[in-house]
Amino acid sequence: MARRKYEEEPENHERWLISYADFITLLFAFFVVMYAISSVNESKYQVLSTSLGSAFGAKPIAPLQSNDAMLNPAQLSAQIAQRKREQALKRERARLAIIARDLSNTLTPMLGEGKLRVTQNARGVSVEINATELFAPGEATFNQNADQALKLVASLLKDDTHLIQVEGHTDNVPINTSLFASNWELSSARASSVVRLFVENGLPETRLTAVGHAANKPVAKNDDAEGRARNRRVEITILTGIVDTALMKPSL
Repeated sequence: MARRKYEEEPENHERWLISYADFITLLFAFFVVMYAISSVNESKYQVLSTSLGSAFGAKPIAPLQSNDAMLNPAQLSAQIAQRKREQALKRERARLAIIARDLSNTLTPMLGEGKLRVTQNARGVSVEINATELFAPGEATFNQNADQALKLVASLLKDDTHLIQVEGHTDNVPINTSLFASNWELSSARASSVVRLFVENGLPETRLTAVGHAANKPVAKNDDAEGRARNRRVEITILTGIVDTALMKPSL
């Protein structure tokens, strides 16, 4: 008996649809994953950053702002630079606060008598000493034992790296002697005397600047003896390494 011949099945020209459907499915899955990666969950990011910071003993990473993903590269770089500057400012303020504390603790006896002031401001840490405690009227040579406070300041700042500016100030009473033709010369000479003492006590000259302001930067009115005495002063400023422009007063 002859075998029955089976009819060959016609060729299926639509088999490509299976491969195409698989490709579309994979492509859809790829875009879903990409979308999920680009959509940062801020709360989960914060939990993750806190956990990582605790594990490695570091401070938690600052959370991303909700609009960070919308910034272009230039804006994002500027924002990162701004954050780094703010962190550097915080560290610099902390360093200066320690210097101010050490100066205050060391100079407490004079602070209590109102002869000396230690303050921290946008420029750095300022040590203001009444000129009558350092010099005789119209003189730029130190009184006997008057340089003890300055030697203490020098010993505290010797191992520091900040620049130091010494400023001499006078009242508005004119002066004209064989040594000083005006308050400009007197204030500059007093500032230079302090700088010279600092150098003699171990501070490098490259960190020091002497400036004379005469009577042009009063802190009190020159109408009475008390105000004039307040204006006759020497200011030693440990200058900040990073200027906080937001706190700087515009010059008049």
